[in-house]
Amino acid sequence: MKRIITIAVTMLAVAGMGLLSSCSTNGPSTESGLTKETLVKKFQEELIKVKPGSVLELPEGKFQFDNTLSLNISNVTIRGKGMNKTILSFSGQKAGSAGMLVKANDFTIEDLGIEDAAGDALKIDGGTNITIRRVRVEWTGGSKEKNGPYGLYPVTCKNVLIEDSVAIGASDAGIYVGQSDQVIIRRNKAEKNVAAIEIENTKNADVYENEVTNNTGGIMVFNLPDLPVQGGGMVRVYNNKIIANNNPNFAPMGQTVYNLATGTGMLVMAVKNVEIYKNEIRDNNSAGINVVSYLSASSAAEIKNPNYNPFVASINIHDNQISGSGKEPDSRLPKWEALAKAAGKPLADVIYDGIVEPAGGKPAKVEDAKICLENNGEITFLNFDGAGGFKKISRDMKPHKCTLPALAEIKLPQSSATKAGGGM
Repeated sequence: MKRIITIAVTMLAVAGMGLLSSCSTNGPSTESGLTKETLVKKFQEELIKVKPGSVLELPEGKFQFDNTLSLNISNVTIRGKGMNKTILSFSGQKAGSAGMLVKANDFTIEDLGIEDAAGDALKIDGGTNITIRRVRVEWTGGSKEKNGPYGLYPVTCKNVLIEDSVAIGASDAGIYVGQSDQVIIRRNKAEKNVAAIEIENTKNADVYENEVTNNTGGIMVFNLPDLPVQGGGMVRVYNNKIIANNNPNFAPMGQTVYNLATGTGMLVMAVKNVEIYKNEIRDNNSAGINVVSYLSASSAAEIKNPNYNPFVASINIHDNQISGSGKEPDSRLPKWEALAKAAGKPLADVIYDGIVEPAGGKPAKVEDAKICLENNGEITFLNFDGAGGFKKISRDMKPHKCTLPALAEIKLPQSSATKAGGGM
C-alpha cells in the first residue's frame, strides 16, 4: 500500500492559515497552524525525505517557489487537484536550472500546473517507468525568447508515458523526449512553443492523438550528431492534428531550433524507420512535412561523431490529409527564401531534399532512400535538390510510389492504466 502524504492548505478568512496532512498507510492525520509559505517549505522538505512508495498530494492553490524542486527518490507520485487548480509558480525563481528536476525511477506526476520556470519546466533525467499525466507547463507571458527551453523534458529515460497534458510557450520544445527508448506521447496539446513536440535521438516511440497548433513547428523527429545516444528511429506519428503552426520563431540565436522555419508542420531529419499516417496536417506556411538529411543543414566536415548517420531513409507517409502547405515560406531564413524563389509559391505539402545515402561508396538513386508516399489524396510534392543548390528541382512523385511494412505498436507497463483525473 502506498504511503500518502497530503499537503493541504485551507484559507480561513484572510488569515492564510493552513493544514498539513501527513499520513501512514492507515490514512491521513492533520496538524494545523501552517501559513501558505510554510506549506511551500514543507513540500520542499518532503521531496528530500519522502520514502519510496509515497504519494505527495497537493491541494488547490497557487504556490510560489524561488528555486528548483528536486526529487532523487524512486517510486514516488506527485499529485495535484487539476492542471489549472494546483499551480507551482516559479515566476520569482532565483536559483536552479529547472522548475522541477527529477532523477528517479518509477515516477508519476499528475494533475498540476508548472508556470514560468527560469529554465526547463519539468526535467526528468535518466529514469525508467516515467508517467506525466494531465500536467500543464506554461510560460504565461506569451512567446518570448527569455522563456525556458523545454516544457516536459524526459531525457535518457526508458518507458516514458506523456498523456493528456498541455505545453505552452517553450522557447525550444513544449514536449521533448531525447535519447530515450520506449515512449508514448498521446492526447496532449501544445501551442505557442517554438517546436510543439520533439523526438530526438530516441527509438521506439508512438506519438498520437495530439493537437499541435500555433507553434513555429509541429512535430519533429530527428537525430543530432553531438549526443552520446545515437540511432534513434522506429517512430510512429499518427492520428494527430498538426494545424497552422505559423507562430514566429522566438528561439534564442544559437539554439538548434533557431533555424526551424516558421510554418513547419513536421520535420523528419537524419532518421530512419518513421511511419506517418492518418494525420490531419494543414495550413502550415513553409511545409506540411519536411524530410531532410542533416547535410541540408550542415556540411559533412562539421560532423565529428563517427557513429552518426546524417541521412534520412525508410520514411512511410501514408493515409494522411495534408493541405494548404507552403503558401508563405519563412523569409527570415536565407535558404528558405532562396528555395521559394527557385521553386515558386506555394512550395508543397511534402518537401524532400533528395540527398540519398551512398551505397558501397557509389551514388544512390532517390528511390533507394524509400521516402514512400501512398494514399495521401491530392497532395503536392517537391524534391528541392538540397545537394545541388535547388538547381534540379522536381515535383515528380513517381520515385516515391512505394510501400514499407508497418512499424510495431509501442506498449509500456504503465500505458494501459487509467486513473481518475483531478480535472482541469
